[in-house]
Amino acid sequence: MVIVLEHGIKEQDKNNIRNHLERKGFKIKEIIGEEETIFGAVGIVDIDRREVELLPGVSRVIPISKPYKLASREFKKEDTVITVGPVKLGGQRIVVIAGPCAVESREQVLEAARIVNESGAVMLRGGAYKPRTSPYAFQGLQEKGLEFLKEAGEKYNMPVVSEIVSTEHVALMKNYVDIIQIGARNMQNFELLKKVGALGKPVLLKRGLAATIQDLLMAAEYLIAHGTDNIILCERGIKTFETYTRNTLDLTAIPVVKKLSHLPIIVDPSHGTGIREKVPPMALASIAAGADGITVEVHPDPEKALSDGPQSLYPEQFEKLMRDIEALSPVLGKEIARLPHEPIVKGKAGKIKESSRLKVSFQGTRGAFSEKAMGSYFDTEYEPVPCSEFADVFDSVLKGETRYGILPVENSLSGSIHQNFDLLVQYPDVKIVGEKKIRIVHNLIVLPGTQLADIRRVYSHPQGLAQCAKFLGNYPAWEKVAYYDTAGSVAYIAELKKRENAAIASEEAARVNKLQILKESIETNAQNYTRFIVITREENSGCLNPDKASLVFTTPDKPGALFHVLQILADNEINMHKLESRPIPGKPWEYMFYVDSEIPKDTQVFFDTVELMKKATDYFRILGLYAASPH
Repeated sequence: MVIVLEHGIKEQDKNNIRNHLERKGFKIKEIIGEEETIFGAVGIVDIDRREVELLPGVSRVIPISKPYKLASREFKKEDTVITVGPVKLGGQRIVVIAGPCAVESREQVLEAARIVNESGAVMLRGGAYKPRTSPYAFQGLQEKGLEFLKEAGEKYNMPVVSEIVSTEHVALMKNYVDIIQIGARNMQNFELLKKVGALGKPVLLKRGLAATIQDLLMAAEYLIAHGTDNIILCERGIKTFETYTRNTLDLTAIPVVKKLSHLPIIVDPSHGTGIREKVPPMALASIAAGADGITVEVHPDPEKALSDGPQSLYPEQFEKLMRDIEALSPVLGKEIARLPHEPIVKGKAGKIKESSRLKVSFQGTRGAFSEKAMGSYFDTEYEPVPCSEFADVFDSVLKGETRYGILPVENSLSGSIHQNFDLLVQYPDVKIVGEKKIRIVHNLIVLPGTQLADIRRVYSHPQGLAQCAKFLGNYPAWEKVAYYDTAGSVAYIAELKKRENAAIASEEAARVNKLQILKESIETNAQNYTRFIVITREENSGCLNPDKASLVFTTPDKPGALFHVLQILADNEINMHKLESRPIPGKPWEYMFYVDSEIPKDTQVFFDTVELMKKATDYFRILGLYAASPH
């Protein structure tokens, strides 16, 4: 059962509740959520729930009907997000795990790690103990393979995943891998589940060859009950009468699991199909169905693979798959997870130590699209700090009140947000250190229980109203009221508490204000994206592998001056993404130029180009060097 505790419960009352339940024979799991704290009590115990409801500090008791208690959505409403080293799995990110089926040699796994890392994978997989159908097949390098796998992971800052096949290997595996994989053949090896669960390490649990979804969740329950909360479920295909593919990949399991459980689920299209050419389309289909990631087999030379060569991708196939995932992710409102870039100045290493909870400022109120972009960009824990104006975000960063700020600078439909480009010039001690592009999805938000017939007026930012003009045209009687901020309009109608009012804003704004979404995705054009930049003080700026630069400059007042500057970029084969002019304050009819450009892999070429540009301009400044956000 789930025991919801009262807000502001005394620590003594909490301990009394815990002790009472443990004396009755229950095991207790505590979950502290954004809105409430709960105890999950599980055990083979018969108890009158009223006995618990009467305890001081108990708000209410909710029975769990599912046989899998701790893994159920009844136990925990929010999606579980698992942190493994620099990677977060779950939520809005798509995590890609890749590597060879088996570790065959040190050279092979190091090369495989290099390949998948450069293409964008964030975790490295590789088998050291291989359960094979034939006793004569390659069984893996065992501990030596784990040593090679760990070395490769550390070299490329990638957490490593490997399969355990015996309880004898539990103590050994914990020293080498970040995630312990329990394969399909061992999904119901309950003694193994108990021992692995007791380690408390993250576990990747694969669905058995003939297991139902409930079987999979019950196996996860074993792991949770014995000590680990960090479980990644994996759909890898089941046995059916079909013989064309190795297994039948059950993608319907993804939305089913998402409804039944809070645990993240990924898909293994390599084992799910067993055929190399089928892996990329099924990987994309998995992500489209809602998977939190994929695990795929990639080999430097699949023809020579000692295990599962026919289903292992060639390096070029994997690189294309990663590009396709990048293109698909924004459509789903997600992003592909990436390893963090460590900061540098002009290519020189210089690390910044992040605090456990960063403060990040943004313009608007809670639930704004800026806050959504913030959640997509930052991998570490952070505290959102709302600001009234865009300039307040810059001031907050400059004064050190927040470490970072996030600001919208460009919309795919309405163009640049010029105020923020101007502020970048006005704050020379602030630098751009990152960017994030997100899809803008507008929703019609109302008080719970409101019907369309109840609505008389709609509030939103003028751009929000304009971007939903087609939908609003269906209701000409509604009064359209401009408000300073989309999320702010939701907070306003929540305060008014009248069903005649509605607002247009993000899903997050509805959640923060505990209101209802009456209509989803009402924007006229679905290709509505906003580009946000992340700013920080100059001394905190820099990126280990920058591939994009934002520049600003003025030119002499003579014919061909701008052409000459752009010619320098062309001569050095540096691609330009954006060029825009802005009036210079206090100098009528004089203009400043903003340029976004690529940075080549040889960064010295870029810095040499910058020196030439400085000589051809009256004023020149680098606004930031950073890693570009995928489209």
